[in-house]
Amino acid sequence: MEYQFLYLGWAKAAWSNLFGPWMMGAAMFIQDSRGKFNAIETLEMLNKYPISTLCAPPTAYRMLVLEEPMTYMKTHPPKALRHVVGAGEPLNPEVIRAWQQSTGLTIRDGYGQTETVLICANFPPLEVKPGSMGKPSPGFDLSIIDDDGNELPPNKEGDIAVHIKPQRPTWMFKEYWRNPEASAACIRGDWYITGDRAYKDEDGYFWFVGRADDVIISAGYRIGPFEVESALKEHSAVAESAVIASPDAMRGEIVKAYGCPLATNEASGLRKAPANEANAIIVPSVSDPLRTCIAPIQSNASGANERTAAIIVVSVAER
Repeated sequence: MEYQFLYLGWAKAAWSNLFGPWMMGAAMFIQDSRGKFNAIETLEMLNKYPISTLCAPPTAYRMLVLEEPMTYMKTHPPKALRHVVGAGEPLNPEVIRAWQQSTGLTIRDGYGQTETVLICANFPPLEVKPGSMGKPSPGFDLSIIDDDGNELPPNKEGDIAVHIKPQRPTWMFKEYWRNPEASAACIRGDWYITGDRAYKDEDGYFWFVGRADDVIISAGYRIGPFEVESALKEHSAVAESAVIASPDAMRGEIVKAYGCPLATNEASGLRKAPANEANAIIVPSVSDPLRTCIAPIQSNASGANERTAAIIVVSVAER
């Protein structure tokens, strides 16, 4: 039985709630859940019903591995859970490790788009490299290419691309409806460009860097927001983070980080500290030029962080 956290406006709702289960004859667990995500309520469902597969966005997993849900799960373990899958945004390595330590199960995340379906994932029986998107899906020739459409060697950052000539993968979209300019813009030679940046290691695993328009260029260095967000998440006082570029006269752009503290954190001594007090504890412990502030991070319906929205709702406490 499969339990999916999905927003019906996304194509994955069709793949995961209809086509996939239908083809495999699998049962779906449907919960009429309204309002904000509730980690304890989710664990109650997993404890009460014979749910064997869970698919959730990384934001949900980040909330599930916080202290209160983890404590609850020790006395209310999942009844039948065997497989856990992540989708919607990159999954931080430390979340995968925390979940595995508590449940013994590995979160297998992947990468895809409405335009492409799932094109890269940590499929069983692949060994999961925490933080990696995994390897290309069967039927897809996936690679990392440069601005001229040339494939790049291992550990070189470039654009994620799907080979579409001479044979376009059956599952890919045909075009953007009544928008030939957008359809043409995502083609580079024999490749379809997803709009995301990544690199591939020597073992063929793909590693997400960020959206092509999200990558921060500071003093000539290319910095992926996800890399910084993952580093921040390793701090004992940070529950959630989002990273953006901020203009800088000397370096062009610098990294600016927005963070949510844990409500209580014995290790950091926060204990629901006021924003300025919490900043005084967190900020000195993260590398310059990060700046941190205390405010809710806005998440869209799919669970992905909206970095642009976050700028509007926060006030920055500078280092």
